[in-house]
Amino acid sequence: MDDNWYSDDAATFGDRLAGAREAAGMSQKDLAKRLGVKVKTLSAWENDLTEPRANRLQLMSGLLSVSLGWLLTGEGEGVEPPDGEGALSPDAQALLLELRELRGDINDATKRLARLEKSLRQALKETG
Repeated sequence: MDDNWYSDDAATFGDRLAGAREAAGMSQKDLAKRLGVKVKTLSAWENDLTEPRANRLQLMSGLLSVSLGWLLTGEGEGVEPPDGEGALSPDAQALLLELRELRGDINDATKRLARLEKSLRQALKETG
């Protein structure tokens, strides 16, 4: 497994947000209330469906006692990895690792797709 459970390569913003919230002993409902957002909004952040605005990021880093940099990248002052990962079976650990690798591959493919779309738009402008 990755040495840094919450690194940018191993985890997403949503993973770090959920981990910090759990480490702070808060439910989604508790944190959502303190941030002034709906539980549905917080859940979307934790599931990487949407991203919070900068003012909410700053507030949540303070409420969760983690650095803004850690929330965004996994670097800086954050929380310890969850206990019990060693309790996972070797099969479960292998699946978790494969899921993390697949997430990275999908992120890379998404960036490549965006570059290709931009190049295609530019080529179409030049020919049209």
